[in-house]
Amino acid sequence: MNTIRREQKAGIYMGFLSAAGWILVLICMFFLTPPEHYLLYFMLVIFLGFTEYFPLPVWKGSSSLSFPIIFSLDLVFGFPAIIFSYALVVMTVNLLHRRPLRIILFNPAQLVISYAAAKGAAVLFFSGGFFADHLVPMSELAVLIVLFYLINNFLVDIVLWIRPQPYRFSVWMQKWASEVFSAFISFFYISLMFFLGSQENRGNLDVFAAFFFFSPLVGLSLLSSTIARLKIEKNRLNAMFSFTKDLNQTVHTAEWKDGLTNHIQELFHAQAVFLIRKEGNWKFDFKDGMTADTDKPLESAHVGEIKDVLVIENRKKMSGPLDYYFHKGIRSVVYSPLTLEDDCIGVLAVGRTRTYSFEPQDIRSIATLANQLAVALKTKSLITEQKEKRVLEERNRIAREIHDGVAQTLAGAVMNLETAKKKFSEKPDEALLLMDRSLHGLRGGLKQVRESIYALRPKPTERVTLQEAIQKRVEIIRNQQTFSLDFEVRGNPFPMPLYVEKVMFDTFQESIQNTIKHGQATKAEVLLSYQSEHVLLKIKDNGQGFSLYDAILKSKNEPHFGLLSMNEEAEEIEGSLQIDSKPGEGTEISLTVPIEKMRGDEEND
Repeated sequence: MNTIRREQKAGIYMGFLSAAGWILVLICMFFLTPPEHYLLYFMLVIFLGFTEYFPLPVWKGSSSLSFPIIFSLDLVFGFPAIIFSYALVVMTVNLLHRRPLRIILFNPAQLVISYAAAKGAAVLFFSGGFFADHLVPMSELAVLIVLFYLINNFLVDIVLWIRPQPYRFSVWMQKWASEVFSAFISFFYISLMFFLGSQENRGNLDVFAAFFFFSPLVGLSLLSSTIARLKIEKNRLNAMFSFTKDLNQTVHTAEWKDGLTNHIQELFHAQAVFLIRKEGNWKFDFKDGMTADTDKPLESAHVGEIKDVLVIENRKKMSGPLDYYFHKGIRSVVYSPLTLEDDCIGVLAVGRTRTYSFEPQDIRSIATLANQLAVALKTKSLITEQKEKRVLEERNRIAREIHDGVAQTLAGAVMNLETAKKKFSEKPDEALLLMDRSLHGLRGGLKQVRESIYALRPKPTERVTLQEAIQKRVEIIRNQQTFSLDFEVRGNPFPMPLYVEKVMFDTFQESIQNTIKHGQATKAEVLLSYQSEHVLLKIKDNGQGFSLYDAILKSKNEPHFGLLSMNEEAEEIEGSLQIDSKPGEGTEISLTVPIEKMRGDEEND
């Protein structure tokens, strides 16, 4: 698999660079001499540790403000001392952060190589030696700083380019912007140090001067690190909000799984993810990335082991309950149960190709996603049950109507026909009367059967889109009526929930029927407009119009769709029905449905 090969290449590169860096450290150890000022040395090393422990976080790495302290250590105690101290401090910081061994070895190595290469290039570039007579011109200082940050970032960029995780240009620009900021602060701080000090005492920096001079740098490092981490958490919260919003809107559709996968990739840059759910038996809802191609059935015993969030930092040292569903290239995994009322209804598993790659905030975010998924899936299950219940209730209603209506009518007709048959020879008049009654009953029964069939038929908008259903109905009316009927569609049509399309189509059809039956219009216009915030349906005619007050009173007493029913249907879809009509001035009916209220629903009742 290409992902594994790229991870292997990145590992080889990191191993080679780590070996080179630590060889340099070992060589420098042979040239170490005891420092003349122990207290000053240890203070600078402690300050170096603070600036390295609280760096500016950037994507897949960090940028510290430690260069002025590194430069001062080199200037006062020499090149071997800074190489040894720098590597030791960075390694200690990585150990405190509990990073994987390859990172513990790589980070110090690439930093000391960057500094050694930058200093060597600067010495070669300027004649007379870099620190000749303790003279450090600003041009030489600028070259050293620029070379250090260029080389350091280039070495890190190579790893990020080789790895299979996406490394976008925008992220690269963000990282370099942070590095440029660090380089500027370093140049300013070191320049200030030489400006404030005299040429003779630059090499004799005392403890108190070092403390007061570098304390603001440490404070700036702490403050910048805190602000940057808060910004990262803010972005993470925004991503989580976007995820939960999209999940609630799409969980009832077939595309919700694709959206979930995309959000997980955006949040965690995972190489493998799957979701299993309990529906009678345990089954996969979806699998994506480096998951194993196996037919091994899910077992309740294994899934039952996941009582709480389970983190597998290194699969070679610790196995997980569902290991056989991940490709062997996945090195670390987080299992998070989907729990509702102490009942586990599913498990979300996220894997990466690197060991110890999940930070605490990643684990908390995965657990939050799992909790949100549990609620959304439970809601989806309840909605499905409600729809099934509605279908069952509708079937029972139709069965009762058939039993109480058509069946009773047919039974009465059969009894009348049987009685007429017996009386036909003796009392033909009574027999004919019974036959007429039976015929009337059968016709009524036929009407009821047709009404039941119509109730069971799909609505026009279930077979085609709303605009197509209206267009088809307009063509039928044009062929049957003599007045002019125009239909216009504006904007970019998009699918809406079927129950919304049904109400809009029924409103159109009832309005046109009222125009034909009562309006005495010669022309009608229908507009269907898809706008940025709502969808508008407008029917306007040049008929005789009517009094809205009188029509509402009439609608209360007549068992048909009517104005009140049209308004009730509009309220059910959270739409707004507006009727503008006066006697002799025609009628305009507008139905407005907000897009925000119906986004995400794609199935009607």
